[in-house]
Amino acid sequence: MAHPIWTIPNILTISRMVAIMPLALALIYGGAAGAWIAFAIFCAMSITDFLDGFIARRFNMGSAFGRVMDPIADKVVIGVMMPLLIGLDLINGWHQLAVYLILTREVVISGLREYLAGSLIIHVTQLAKWKTTLQLVATGAILLAAALPVVIIPALALLWIAAGLTVITGIDYLRQAWPKLTEAA
Repeated sequence: MAHPIWTIPNILTISRMVAIMPLALALIYGGAAGAWIAFAIFCAMSITDFLDGFIARRFNMGSAFGRVMDPIADKVVIGVMMPLLIGLDLINGWHQLAVYLILTREVVISGLREYLAGSLIIHVTQLAKWKTTLQLVATGAILLAAALPVVIIPALALLWIAAGLTVITGIDYLRQAWPKLTEAA
């Protein structure tokens, strides 16, 4: 029997993408209180990233939809939040390079996975899961800095650590895919 799409894990996954709009509105138009609201929304979104997978595994609610949408939701969250934080000048100067590294890796590896679909499966590694977690923590820390500016230096340090781990995992995926990418057509 097929699993229904509207399971708790899938609803949590979709909610991460939907919650970006109220978060952005609170951050852009809400002043100091809005920064705290945006931070709280982002924390809730980040918790759902853990909960959707945990619930799916624990209660046998996994689905093909969830396996596809969970990493997409992660990329949507980071792909929207990072440029938003740059646009609001919360990430500026050379720190924007860290965002460029993160976003470039995410797009390249997503494209690589799409290209290799069916011919090579590149499994998500534990390090890649830590990469996603660190990206979320760094983004949350920068959001916290919008409300509490004293944390901006450690927040930006987390951003660079996340960027470094993002590059390392990207290189690992490219290394795994390289034999398939270089074989004769």
